[in-house]
Amino acid sequence: MSAKTVLPAVAMTAVSMVLTLAVVVMWLGTAVPWPVAVVVGLGIDGGWLATLAYERRLAAQGDHNRTVTAVGWSFGLIATGVLVAHALTAEDSAGAWLAVAWLPIAAKALWLVHSMWERTALTPGALDAIRGIQQEARDEAAVARARLRAEAVTEQTRLTAVTAAGARVARVQAKTAQTLSRAWSTLETTRQGEDTGRALTSVTSRVTPGVTARWELPVWGPTEPVPALESAPALTDEALDVLVDEIRHSQTPALSYREMAARFRAAGHSASEVRLRAAWKRVA
Repeated sequence: MSAKTVLPAVAMTAVSMVLTLAVVVMWLGTAVPWPVAVVVGLGIDGGWLATLAYERRLAAQGDHNRTVTAVGWSFGLIATGVLVAHALTAEDSAGAWLAVAWLPIAAKALWLVHSMWERTALTPGALDAIRGIQQEARDEAAVARARLRAEAVTEQTRLTAVTAAGARVARVQAKTAQTLSRAWSTLETTRQGEDTGRALTSVTSRVTPGVTARWELPVWGPTEPVPALESAPALTDEALDVLVDEIRHSQTPALSYREMAARFRAAGHSASEVRLRAAWKRVA
């Protein structure tokens, strides 16, 4: 895998060194003897190559030296400067020479990329382990998303069902309340009617002389269970009145009819609802 980065770096280094040597020989060959120009060119390339080799050795040992790196980049900048100076002083093809003046710097950059590749390179086993971990994480994330999506759908279905059931219950309650209201209104109208009172009087025995029995509406609400009573002798009206009056005034303020009736029966006394209500009216 390292060949992907080392081969371009080697090729760019070779081209840069040949180009630098050729430019130095052509440029300085007119001013000094060509052997001197060759020595200068080889000195630049040799320093560049020597620092590069030393950097590679340190990198193989897992080490790094900033001084060596700075010297290597200095030789690269010198080579680039020579190429730029030659391009600017060339009488012909100045643009072409200037276009290739960046090759030494490019070669150094490629070696930098290759060193970074080596520092971050992993073994095939480590790469397989990383891929396995990533795949496991993706699987867990997909399962979690599916679970959340299913829970959301379930909750939405449950809320829809509860809302529909609540709406049905509300409709039934409203309809029942409306029916009860109509029935209550009908009973109240019937109760207040004069003809109804006369009709009820004809079929209802008088409780006391001169008093016409009044038909009471049924009481809507919770009722208290009446304990089973043993058969006992019926009370006279006078005894029933005394008991009702005692129970009624056993608490201040006086008890209501419902509370009195509950205490009356809880005490074990027996009397019909009609007689008990009549006694209540007499003492009240």
